[in-house]
Amino acid sequence: MSRRKRFYVVAVLAVAGLAACGSKSIEVPKSQPRLHAGAVLFNMRCSGCHTLDAAGTSGSKSKREVKGGERTNGPNFNTRHEQQQDVLFAIRNGGFSGAIMPANIVVGDDAQKVAAFVAAYSGKQTPAQ
Repeated sequence: MSRRKRFYVVAVLAVAGLAACGSKSIEVPKSQPRLHAGAVLFNMRCSGCHTLDAAGTSGSKSKREVKGGERTNGPNFNTRHEQQQDVLFAIRNGGFSGAIMPANIVVGDDAQKVAAFVAAYSGKQTPAQ
């Protein structure tokens, strides 16, 4: 292997290693293909704003922050449970306020998969009252 090629291989491996540091993985088993697909879609399309451990997402707000954070920080679905029809409404309409979330971030069957996943896995860490 040439010296230049070795450099590129090492560089790619280093970047891949850094990208994986601290990353979470999807917790939905592949034996549940529809829910797993919903988790993958949620991870790809919703992770920038929403936290949901089952999808391996942390949203935009650091867990260390108590107050403040990014304006784009969406609801934490670890602690907030949602019904499937409400998730579909939010997907179609850009959330409930229409201020930040883009409408139709996923559509059709993909939207159905995301809504089913969120309904099944959201609210698992709701504090006892």
